[in-house]
Amino acid sequence: MKKLTAIIICLLLSSVAFSQEKEGFFKRWRNNHTVHDTIYIYVHDNDTIVVDNAEEDDEEDEEFSEGIPVPVDTLNTKNRYQKVVLFDNGTWLYYNIERPEIPDSISSDHWETQWVHTYRDIALNDLPDSVTLRLVDSVHRFCIPHPGPVTSQFKFRWHRPHRGVDIGLHMGDVVYAAFDGIVRVALPTSMTGGYGNVLVIRHLNGLETYYGHLSSYIVKSGDIVKAGEPIGYGGSTGHSTGPHLHLETRYMGQSFDPERIFDLENGTLRCEEFVLHKHYFNINSHYGQTDAQSLAASKQAPQERGGGSGSVSKAKKSYHTVKKGETLGKIAKRYGTSVNKICKLNGIRANKVLKVGQRIRVK
Repeated sequence: MKKLTAIIICLLLSSVAFSQEKEGFFKRWRNNHTVHDTIYIYVHDNDTIVVDNAEEDDEEDEEFSEGIPVPVDTLNTKNRYQKVVLFDNGTWLYYNIERPEIPDSISSDHWETQWVHTYRDIALNDLPDSVTLRLVDSVHRFCIPHPGPVTSQFKFRWHRPHRGVDIGLHMGDVVYAAFDGIVRVALPTSMTGGYGNVLVIRHLNGLETYYGHLSSYIVKSGDIVKAGEPIGYGGSTGHSTGPHLHLETRYMGQSFDPERIFDLENGTLRCEEFVLHKHYFNINSHYGQTDAQSLAASKQAPQERGGGSGSVSKAKKSYHTVKKGETLGKIAKRYGTSVNKICKLNGIRANKVLKVGQRIRVK
Protein backbone atom coordinates (compact mmCIF):
# COMPACT_ATOMS: atom_id res chain seq x y z
CA MET A 1 0.00 0.00 0.00
CA LYS A 2 2.82 2.41 0.91
CA LYS A 3 4.60 1.70 -2.39
CA LEU A 4 1.41 2.35 -4.35
CA THR A 5 0.88 5.67 -2.54
CA ALA A 6 4.45 6.74 -3.29
CA ILE A 7 4.03 5.89 -6.98
CA ILE A 8 0.80 7.94 -7.22
CA ILE A 9 2.47 10.97 -5.58
CA CYS A 10 5.42 10.75 -8.02
CA LEU A 11 3.06 10.60 -10.99
CA LEU A 12 1.14 13.65 -9.75
CA LEU A 13 4.36 15.68 -9.28
CA SER A 14 5.60 14.66 -12.72
CA SER A 15 2.37 15.75 -14.38
CA VAL A 16 2.63 19.18 -12.69
CA ALA A 17 6.29 19.56 -13.66
CA PHE A 18 5.75 18.85 -17.35
CA SER A 19 2.20 20.16 -17.83
CA GLN A 20 3.15 23.87 -17.93
CA GLU A 21 5.31 24.59 -20.93
CA LYS A 22 6.37 28.09 -19.92
CA GLU A 23 6.29 27.75 -16.17
CA GLY A 24 7.53 24.18 -15.83
CA PHE A 25 9.42 22.80 -12.87
CA PHE A 26 12.85 22.92 -14.49
CA LYS A 27 12.43 26.53 -15.65
CA ARG A 28 11.37 27.60 -12.16
CA TRP A 29 14.35 25.77 -10.67
CA ARG A 30 16.74 27.55 -12.99
CA ASN A 31 15.28 30.99 -12.32
CA ASN A 32 15.37 30.47 -8.58
CA HIS A 33 19.14 30.33 -8.95
CA THR A 34 19.48 33.32 -11.29
CA VAL A 35 22.12 35.65 -9.88
CA HIS A 36 21.02 39.27 -9.92
CA ASP A 37 23.57 42.04 -10.63
CA THR A 38 25.02 39.68 -13.23
CA ILE A 39 27.00 41.37 -15.99
CA TYR A 40 25.30 40.38 -19.23
CA ILE A 41 27.54 40.57 -22.27
CA TYR A 42 26.11 40.32 -25.77
CA VAL A 43 27.28 41.14 -29.28
CA HIS A 44 25.44 43.27 -31.84
CA ASP A 45 25.71 42.79 -35.59
CA ASN A 46 28.51 45.35 -35.68
CA ASP A 47 30.54 43.22 -33.19
CA THR A 48 30.30 45.85 -30.49
CA ILE A 49 30.31 44.32 -27.02
CA VAL A 50 27.69 45.75 -24.69
CA VAL A 51 27.80 45.27 -20.93
CA ASP A 52 24.69 45.76 -18.82
CA ASN A 53 24.18 45.46 -15.07
CA ALA A 54 20.93 43.50 -14.79
CA GLU A 55 18.86 44.52 -11.78
CA GLU A 56 15.40 43.39 -12.84
CA ASP A 57 12.75 41.50 -10.93
CA ASP A 58 12.22 37.76 -11.40
CA GLU A 59 9.72 38.13 -14.26
CA GLU A 60 11.90 40.55 -16.24
CA ASP A 61 14.98 38.36 -15.69
CA GLU A 62 13.08 35.35 -17.00
CA GLU A 63 11.86 37.25 -20.07
CA PHE A 64 15.34 38.67 -20.70
CA SER A 65 17.00 35.24 -20.50
CA GLU A 66 14.74 33.93 -23.23
CA GLY A 67 16.67 35.80 -25.95
CA ILE A 68 20.03 36.59 -24.35
CA PRO A 69 22.49 33.89 -23.25
CA VAL A 70 23.32 34.10 -19.56
CA PRO A 71 27.01 34.08 -18.52
CA VAL A 72 27.73 31.16 -16.20
CA ASP A 73 31.50 31.20 -15.80
CA THR A 74 34.68 33.14 -16.58
CA LEU A 75 38.00 31.59 -17.55
CA ASN A 76 41.46 33.13 -17.42
CA THR A 77 43.73 33.33 -20.46
CA LYS A 78 47.48 33.88 -20.81
CA ASN A 79 46.66 37.58 -21.13
CA ARG A 80 45.72 38.79 -17.62
CA TYR A 81 43.54 41.49 -19.14
CA GLN A 82 41.54 39.16 -21.34
CA LYS A 83 38.96 36.66 -20.07
CA VAL A 84 36.77 34.03 -21.71
CA VAL A 85 33.08 34.33 -20.77
CA LEU A 86 31.03 31.11 -20.99
CA PHE A 87 27.26 31.26 -21.54
CA ASP A 88 24.49 28.86 -20.59
CA ASN A 89 23.77 27.99 -24.24
CA GLY A 90 27.29 26.65 -24.80
CA THR A 91 28.67 29.76 -26.56
CA TRP A 92 31.58 31.91 -25.42
CA LEU A 93 33.43 35.11 -26.23
CA TYR A 94 36.51 37.08 -25.20
CA TYR A 95 36.07 39.98 -22.80
CA ASN A 96 38.86 42.56 -22.49
CA ILE A 97 39.44 44.19 -19.11
CA GLU A 98 40.65 47.76 -19.13
CA ARG A 99 44.42 47.84 -18.67
CA PRO A 100 45.89 50.65 -16.53
CA GLU A 101 47.96 53.21 -18.39
CA ILE A 102 51.39 53.15 -16.74
CA PRO A 103 54.08 55.48 -18.20
CA ASP A 104 57.46 53.93 -18.98
CA SER A 105 59.20 56.55 -16.85
CA ILE A 106 58.00 54.80 -13.68
CA SER A 107 60.31 51.84 -14.30
CA SER A 108 63.28 53.84 -15.58
CA ASP A 109 64.60 55.27 -12.31
CA HIS A 110 66.16 53.12 -9.57
CA TRP A 111 64.48 50.05 -10.99
CA GLU A 112 65.86 46.97 -9.23
CA THR A 113 64.11 43.61 -9.30
CA GLN A 114 66.52 41.46 -7.28
CA TRP A 115 66.67 43.71 -4.21
CA VAL A 116 63.74 44.64 -2.01
CA HIS A 117 64.97 48.17 -1.28
CA THR A 118 66.13 50.64 -3.89
CA TYR A 119 67.02 54.37 -3.77
CA ARG A 120 69.94 53.42 -1.50
CA ASP A 121 72.03 56.25 -2.93
CA ILE A 122 69.49 58.89 -1.91
CA ALA A 123 69.79 60.16 1.66
CA LEU A 124 66.95 61.54 3.74
CA ASN A 125 68.50 65.00 3.61
CA ASP A 126 68.31 64.91 -0.19
CA LEU A 127 64.50 64.83 -0.09
CA PRO A 128 62.30 67.95 -0.04
CA ASP A 129 60.63 69.05 3.19
CA SER A 130 57.28 67.97 1.75
CA VAL A 131 55.78 66.51 -1.41
CA THR A 132 52.13 66.29 -2.50
CA LEU A 133 51.01 62.88 -3.78
CA ARG A 134 47.80 62.42 -5.74
CA LEU A 135 46.54 59.02 -4.55
CA VAL A 136 43.39 58.61 -6.68
CA ASP A 137 41.60 60.41 -9.47
CA SER A 138 38.71 59.81 -11.86
CA VAL A 139 40.68 57.05 -13.64
CA HIS A 140 42.89 55.47 -10.99
CA ARG A 141 41.24 54.13 -7.85
CA PHE A 142 42.37 52.29 -4.70
CA CYS A 143 41.71 49.12 -2.71
CA ILE A 144 42.54 48.08 0.83
CA PRO A 145 45.11 45.25 0.39
CA HIS A 146 43.24 43.15 2.93
CA PRO A 147 40.37 44.09 5.25
CA GLY A 148 41.33 43.16 8.76
CA PRO A 149 42.45 44.37 12.17
CA VAL A 150 45.80 46.12 12.63
CA THR A 151 47.77 43.84 14.92
CA SER A 152 51.02 45.83 15.01
CA GLN A 153 51.64 49.47 14.15
CA PHE A 154 54.43 51.58 12.66
CA LYS A 155 56.67 52.00 15.72
CA PHE A 156 59.58 50.62 17.71
CA ARG A 157 58.87 47.01 18.60
CA TRP A 158 61.19 44.86 20.69
CA HIS A 159 63.84 47.61 20.40
CA ARG A 160 63.65 47.45 16.61
CA PRO A 161 61.86 49.74 14.16
CA HIS A 162 58.79 48.08 12.66
CA ARG A 163 58.50 50.06 9.42
CA GLY A 164 55.01 49.06 8.42
CA VAL A 165 51.76 47.75 9.85
CA ASP A 166 50.64 44.17 10.32
CA ILE A 167 47.13 43.23 9.23
CA GLY A 168 45.54 40.08 10.61
CA LEU A 169 44.41 37.45 8.13
CA HIS A 170 44.04 33.70 7.67
CA MET A 171 46.44 31.53 5.74
CA GLY A 172 45.51 31.71 2.06
CA ASP A 173 43.41 34.89 2.25
CA VAL A 174 43.59 36.96 -0.93
CA VAL A 175 45.80 40.07 -0.92
CA TYR A 176 44.98 42.89 -3.37
CA ALA A 177 47.00 45.66 -5.04
CA ALA A 178 46.39 48.98 -3.26
CA PHE A 179 46.72 51.20 -6.36
CA ASP A 180 47.38 50.86 -10.08
CA GLY A 181 51.07 50.27 -10.71
CA ILE A 182 53.81 47.96 -11.89
CA VAL A 183 55.40 45.13 -9.91
CA ARG A 184 59.06 45.90 -9.19
CA VAL A 185 59.85 43.00 -6.86
CA ALA A 186 58.41 39.50 -6.61
CA LEU A 187 60.91 37.52 -4.55
CA PRO A 188 60.90 34.37 -2.40
CA THR A 189 61.97 34.09 1.23
CA SER A 190 65.43 32.85 0.27
CA MET A 191 66.21 36.27 -1.23
CA THR A 192 64.45 38.60 1.22
CA GLY A 193 65.08 37.37 4.75
CA GLY A 194 62.56 38.79 7.21
CA TYR A 195 60.01 39.81 4.58
CA GLY A 196 59.41 36.23 3.46
CA ASN A 197 57.69 35.99 0.09
CA VAL A 198 57.30 39.65 -0.78
CA LEU A 199 55.89 41.89 -3.51
CA VAL A 200 56.81 45.52 -4.10
CA ILE A 201 54.59 47.59 -6.40
CA ARG A 202 55.58 51.01 -7.69
CA HIS A 203 52.68 53.39 -8.33
CA LEU A 204 52.17 56.33 -10.65
CA ASN A 205 52.98 58.96 -8.03
CA GLY A 206 56.32 57.36 -7.08
CA LEU A 207 54.91 55.69 -4.00
CA GLU A 208 55.83 52.03 -3.42
CA THR A 209 53.78 49.53 -1.42
CA TYR A 210 55.32 46.39 0.13
CA TYR A 211 53.38 43.16 0.81
CA GLY A 212 55.30 40.78 3.07
CA HIS A 213 55.00 37.27 4.56
CA LEU A 214 52.85 36.00 1.67
CA SER A 215 52.32 32.26 1.30
CA SER A 216 52.61 32.79 -2.46
CA TYR A 217 52.25 35.48 -5.12
CA ILE A 218 50.55 35.30 -8.52
CA VAL A 219 52.20 38.21 -10.32
CA LYS A 220 55.79 38.74 -11.44
CA SER A 221 58.21 41.61 -11.81
CA GLY A 222 57.18 43.87 -14.67
CA ASP A 223 53.46 43.01 -14.48
CA ILE A 224 51.06 45.94 -14.61
CA VAL A 225 48.35 45.61 -11.97
CA LYS A 226 45.06 47.35 -11.26
CA ALA A 227 43.91 48.55 -7.87
CA GLY A 228 41.95 45.70 -6.32
CA GLU A 229 43.54 43.02 -8.47
CA PRO A 230 44.53 39.82 -6.56
CA ILE A 231 48.32 39.66 -6.33
CA GLY A 232 48.99 36.96 -3.75
CA TYR A 233 47.84 35.01 -0.71
CA GLY A 234 48.38 35.65 2.98
CA GLY A 235 50.86 33.54 4.89
CA SER A 236 53.56 33.46 7.55
CA THR A 237 56.83 33.26 5.63
CA GLY A 238 60.03 35.00 6.73
CA HIS A 239 60.30 36.43 10.25
CA SER A 240 56.72 35.87 11.30
CA THR A 241 55.02 34.43 14.36
CA GLY A 242 51.72 33.74 12.59
CA PRO A 243 49.70 34.51 9.46
CA HIS A 244 49.48 38.25 8.73
CA LEU A 245 50.18 40.79 6.01
CA HIS A 246 53.09 43.15 6.57
CA LEU A 247 52.22 46.33 4.65
CA GLU A 248 54.69 49.15 4.04
CA THR A 249 54.42 52.47 2.23
CA ARG A 250 57.65 54.04 0.99
CA TYR A 251 58.62 57.08 -1.02
CA MET A 252 62.13 57.34 -2.50
CA GLY A 253 63.11 54.41 -0.28
CA GLN A 254 61.92 56.03 2.95
CA SER A 255 59.13 54.40 4.93
CA PHE A 256 56.23 56.15 6.67
CA ASP A 257 53.13 55.00 8.54
CA PRO A 258 50.64 53.39 6.09
CA GLU A 259 47.81 54.44 8.39
CA ARG A 260 48.44 58.02 7.33
CA ILE A 261 46.78 57.21 4.01
CA PHE A 262 44.73 54.05 4.74
CA ASP A 263 41.91 53.69 7.24
CA LEU A 264 42.50 49.95 7.47
CA GLU A 265 39.79 49.28 10.02
CA ASN A 266 37.03 50.79 7.84
CA GLY A 267 38.54 49.94 4.45
CA THR A 268 38.71 53.52 3.19
CA LEU A 269 41.25 56.06 1.99
CA ARG A 270 41.82 58.98 4.34
CA CYS A 271 42.34 61.50 1.54
CA GLU A 272 42.66 61.73 -2.23
CA GLU A 273 45.67 64.06 -2.11
CA PHE A 274 48.30 63.43 0.54
CA VAL A 275 50.97 65.88 1.73
CA LEU A 276 53.99 63.83 2.79
CA HIS A 277 56.32 65.68 5.15
CA LYS A 278 59.94 64.67 5.63
CA HIS A 279 59.51 64.17 9.38
CA TYR A 280 56.90 61.46 8.66
CA PHE A 281 59.80 59.16 7.70
CA ASN A 282 60.96 58.90 11.31
CA ILE A 283 59.90 55.75 13.16
CA ASN A 284 58.58 57.90 16.04
CA SER A 285 56.17 59.70 13.72
CA HIS A 286 52.80 58.04 13.25
CA TYR A 287 49.17 58.65 12.34
CA GLY A 288 47.19 60.48 15.02
CA GLN A 289 49.88 63.05 15.76
CA THR A 290 49.63 66.67 14.70
CA ASP A 291 52.40 67.87 12.42
CA ALA A 292 53.96 69.70 15.38
CA GLN A 293 53.89 66.51 17.46
CA SER A 294 55.31 64.50 14.58
CA LEU A 295 58.14 66.97 14.07
CA ALA A 296 58.98 66.90 17.78
CA ALA A 297 58.82 63.11 17.90
CA SER A 298 61.11 62.81 14.89
CA LYS A 299 63.87 64.55 16.86
CA GLN A 300 63.80 62.04 19.71
CA ALA A 301 66.12 59.50 18.09
CA PRO A 302 68.52 59.36 15.12
CA GLN A 303 66.88 58.35 11.84
CA GLU A 304 67.81 54.90 10.57
CA ARG A 305 67.35 53.72 7.01
CA GLY A 306 66.70 50.12 6.07
CA GLY A 307 64.16 47.34 6.24
CA GLY A 308 61.57 46.22 8.72
CA SER A 309 64.03 45.21 11.43
CA GLY A 310 67.32 46.33 12.91
CA SER A 311 68.38 48.68 15.69
CA VAL A 312 68.91 52.41 15.31
CA SER A 313 72.45 53.19 14.26
CA LYS A 314 74.22 56.13 15.91
CA ALA A 315 77.32 55.93 13.71
CA LYS A 316 77.85 58.79 11.26
CA LYS A 317 77.20 57.69 7.69
CA SER A 318 79.53 58.51 4.82
CA TYR A 319 78.68 58.47 1.13
CA HIS A 320 80.71 58.61 -2.06
CA THR A 321 79.67 59.77 -5.53
CA VAL A 322 81.05 57.43 -8.20
CA LYS A 323 83.39 58.98 -10.75
CA LYS A 324 84.43 57.71 -14.17
CA GLY A 325 86.74 54.67 -13.98
CA GLU A 326 86.10 53.93 -10.30
CA THR A 327 85.41 50.40 -9.07
CA LEU A 328 84.27 49.06 -5.73
CA GLY A 329 87.82 47.98 -5.00
CA LYS A 330 89.24 51.46 -5.58
CA ILE A 331 86.51 53.08 -3.51
CA ALA A 332 86.99 50.61 -0.64
CA LYS A 333 90.75 51.27 -0.60
CA ARG A 334 90.22 55.01 -0.58
CA TYR A 335 88.00 54.88 2.49
CA GLY A 336 89.90 52.16 4.33
CA THR A 337 87.13 49.62 4.16
CA SER A 338 86.37 46.45 2.20
CA VAL A 339 84.28 45.67 -0.86
CA ASN A 340 82.25 43.23 1.21
CA LYS A 341 81.31 45.92 3.75
CA ILE A 342 80.31 48.38 1.03
CA CYS A 343 78.15 45.71 -0.58
CA LYS A 344 76.38 45.00 2.70
CA LEU A 345 75.79 48.70 3.38
CA ASN A 346 74.23 49.20 -0.04
CA GLY A 347 72.61 45.81 -0.59
CA ILE A 348 74.55 45.17 -3.78
CA ARG A 349 76.75 42.40 -5.17
CA ALA A 350 80.50 42.70 -5.67
CA ASN A 351 80.13 42.41 -9.44
CA LYS A 352 77.61 45.25 -9.73
CA VAL A 353 78.46 47.76 -12.45
CA LEU A 354 78.65 51.23 -10.93
CA LYS A 355 77.21 54.23 -12.75
CA VAL A 356 78.93 57.59 -12.93
CA GLY A 357 77.17 59.93 -10.49
CA GLN A 358 75.78 57.08 -8.41
CA ARG A 359 75.87 57.76 -4.66
CA ILE A 360 76.87 54.83 -2.47
CA ARG A 361 77.36 54.49 1.24
CA VAL A 362 80.93 53.64 2.31
CA LYS A 363 80.61 53.77 6.12
